[in-house]
Amino acid sequence: MQEVKEKLNLETARISWKELERFFAQGMVLNVTGSLDLIEAGCAIAKDDTQQVQRWLKGEQLAKVSDQQALEWHELDTELWSVVVRPWILVQDRP
Repeated sequence: MQEVKEKLNLETARISWKELERFFAQGMVLNVTGSLDLIEAGCAIAKDDTQQVQRWLKGEQLAKVSDQQALEWHELDTELWSVVVRPWILVQDRP
């Protein structure tokens, strides 16, 4: 688990929402709320921890990016933290 965390941490980067819009259109972008650690979410998805991912989805800590959120990020030209855990791109809006 620690190895996966370290790998994902090295692959985390800031990216403009506009660069992610084509992936959003394909339904491949998940939003990680500020109450959840981006790397922790990525690790759970990478190790296929279905129970934990389901709890986060149910608690709305992890969700597909909504159309409303996408529009807001587009209009504000928001830069997000992101990490790829195939087939998903996880994003988090942190100040």
